[in-house]
Amino acid sequence: MTPHMNTRRAAALAAVAAMVVVGTQTGAANAHPNTPGDTSSASPVSTPAFSTASARTAAIKSAQTDASSTASTLKLGAKEKLIARDVIKDANGTVHTRYERAYDGLPVLGGDLVTHTAADGTLKSVTKATTARISVPSTTAKIKTAASARKVIWAGDGTPVLALESVKTGVQKDGTPSRKRVITDATTGKVLQSYEEIETAGIGNSQYSGKVDVSTTASGSGFDLTDGDRGGHKTYDLNQGSSGTGALVTDDDDTWGDGTGDDRQTAAVDAHYGAAKTWDFYKSAFGRDGIAGDGKAAYSRVHYGDAYVNAFWDDSCFCMTYGDGADNKSALTALDVAGHEMSHGLTSSTANLNYSGESGGLNEATSDIFGTSVEFFADNTTDAGDYLIGEKIDINGDGSPLRYMDEPSKDGGSADYWDSGVGGLDVHYSSGVANHFFYLLAEGSGAKTINGVDYDSPTADGSTVTGIGRDKAVQIWYKALSEYMTSTTDYADARTATEKAATDLYGADSAELKAVDAAWSGVNVK
Repeated sequence: MTPHMNTRRAAALAAVAAMVVVGTQTGAANAHPNTPGDTSSASPVSTPAFSTASARTAAIKSAQTDASSTASTLKLGAKEKLIARDVIKDANGTVHTRYERAYDGLPVLGGDLVTHTAADGTLKSVTKATTARISVPSTTAKIKTAASARKVIWAGDGTPVLALESVKTGVQKDGTPSRKRVITDATTGKVLQSYEEIETAGIGNSQYSGKVDVSTTASGSGFDLTDGDRGGHKTYDLNQGSSGTGALVTDDDDTWGDGTGDDRQTAAVDAHYGAAKTWDFYKSAFGRDGIAGDGKAAYSRVHYGDAYVNAFWDDSCFCMTYGDGADNKSALTALDVAGHEMSHGLTSSTANLNYSGESGGLNEATSDIFGTSVEFFADNTTDAGDYLIGEKIDINGDGSPLRYMDEPSKDGGSADYWDSGVGGLDVHYSSGVANHFFYLLAEGSGAKTINGVDYDSPTADGSTVTGIGRDKAVQIWYKALSEYMTSTTDYADARTATEKAATDLYGADSAELKAVDAAWSGVNVK
């Protein structure tokens, strides 16, 4: 779909997560319309048991207060500290607390971990990005670097080392902002990791949501695009600029746009609508208040650059940004684009999957999975839900979609199945494995028609997979992402994480867990 810029702490790419067996949990039941293949009337949901965003904030603060004792329980070194990032409480009282680590005051990149604690306070298990002992001989750098570089501990390649992290900014060839993060060994000067933080997801030129309701706020003698119902989300017009916030979009009579790219408000309407539907989906499906779960809204910027054929999410501003397409009249503000971009922010707020290698493919697939789910959730008759990514933006000029979840290779580059070379692909192509897994888990293999679209999903071994329905599948993926995946999760780890999530939600002998295993085997992740 569209690009996504994610300013995040760099994290390890190669370490294998330590996945410890967790006991069975049962989430709260939450009825949703069933999708094809779903034979039940309701789906258990891993809904956080915090009634308000402030309760969640208090839980994080409490976890930080107890961080020293937690570090002691985990037998971390004397120089290690834990920094609480997120807390999720299941309906049965199980608490999942996500931490970053510091060593001697320095951030540990790839040191993130999640503790899983029973309702009675008993530590059940720990999920770690790396099992390596965090320790370095010295925290004094031996090489010179830019004053803006910060010292860190790099735990991504086995033995932790002292490193220097720097960021180089600029502009890519297509006008997308560039922010390249480089991790350098502070002793030898060797580059340990380098990656572009702008996470591209696709491009297009369609405006297609039709007549929709948008939440606005009266201001003076008119109205502005401020959504008071969803954390105060605002939509701004950059007026072809490429920096700053731009001007808040306003109107005299609360009737916005005319449905064409000739009217500047139209792009703002689509962006505002997409943000609202994504917020509502997170709330309805996961009990989550906004991208970070703290009740605070992101904001949207439209009309970025001149003939900019892209869109992106940026953690540094906590905002979505949309270009106007090659003709400056075809804004990239489609519904699944908005859901995709905002979901990059959700990933950053939870597992923080590195945007490189297999973890990068999982990151990109997560945005496709949730963007698709937003599209189904919106139930917009002009843009019915489907498993085609970017089908409305006509990126290829022939009406074909950007990506296909049922058979990813139909786009000419994405991987249908896992093999040892998948991690070397562009993340938009390696994402095919997880997209295919999700489709198989939700809908199953073989030929079928959903909302007027024909699908015929194959499997690597010719096996038949029976789907459990999209509602259950998305619950499993969200729980795995928010509670069991870490920055370094690869496809093998993702299988383990989703197995744990399915066990928590549906039981160790459930049909849902068996379907998870069958779907992963169907994409050759064994």
